[in-house]
Amino acid sequence: MHVLDHEPQSWFLFEADGELYLDANCNHGAVGYSFMIRLTTAEVQRYRDAGRDYLNWLAQDIHNSAPILVASSSPYKTRKATKEEEAEASTALAAWQAE
Repeated sequence: MHVLDHEPQSWFLFEADGELYLDANCNHGAVGYSFMIRLTTAEVQRYRDAGRDYLNWLAQDIHNSAPILVASSSPYKTRKATKEEEAEASTALAAWQAE
């Protein structure tokens, strides 16, 4: 996994084995967290068509849906990346920051 792009304070885009992952920075008052999803084929196409504007929108949509809340009906809630994918992203981010 490696970092493809990022928007400070908003998101990181990762790639692994041809799959794209968006790690959105979410902040709800005193609670801040990141929420990473694997992009669907349709989302990848929208990213290819609209670029970073689409990723900005998607990260904001994830944030607004508050997927970590128990009562949340976020469409992203069930799409959370696995612990292994999150660990790979963390390793990739550390390597990217060290460059």
